[in-house]
Amino acid sequence: MIIPLLKLLSNNKNITAALFAAVMFILLSTSCGKENKEVVDVSFDPEKSYTMKALDISTLISDSGITRYRLNTKKWLVFEKAAEPHWYFPDGVYVEKFDTLFRAEASIKADTAYYYDKKGLWKLIGNVKVSSLAGERFETSLLFWDQRTEKVYSDKFIKIEQAERVITGIGFESNQSMTLYKIFNPQGVFPVSESRADSLKQDTVK
Repeated sequence: MIIPLLKLLSNNKNITAALFAAVMFILLSTSCGKENKEVVDVSFDPEKSYTMKALDISTLISDSGITRYRLNTKKWLVFEKAAEPHWYFPDGVYVEKFDTLFRAEASIKADTAYYYDKKGLWKLIGNVKVSSLAGERFETSLLFWDQRTEKVYSDKFIKIEQAERVITGIGFESNQSMTLYKIFNPQGVFPVSESRADSLKQDTVK
């Protein structure tokens, strides 16, 4: 049986090549099976892994074909696969809101911000400063801006600087143009000069 088989193999080079390849595959497989293999975990965490990153952005944002906002930021991260899809601005953000005539109605600046796309909700954190078309300035540590209800609100301390006076309190709600607003727990009303004098005293103590 061996001699006919050898004769068959010598007469059929294709069969010989196929057998040689099979033997080499078995040998290599056995050799590789003895090696230590390291498994690398490359799992994707949608809550921590962004799907888009943009740096040094200055852009205009439209709504229903009309330019509504200007957005400036150093870093813009998009988490579109998260349970709550959102944008994240870790290095601060500046947003201007325009009316239908492309006039700036209000501007908002914060150290950090989140925007929840499906809710149309902004969450602004740290040194939040808002300026209105009327020239009033608002300062707080946390501010929410709901674009669907067109409301701006906070449950933190708020300081509102007008032309002649400064109003402080806890809790605040306004329309998004910052022209109609109320403070839920007013703490005081001061002349602008007195408020600035207090600020200078605090800076001197520091």
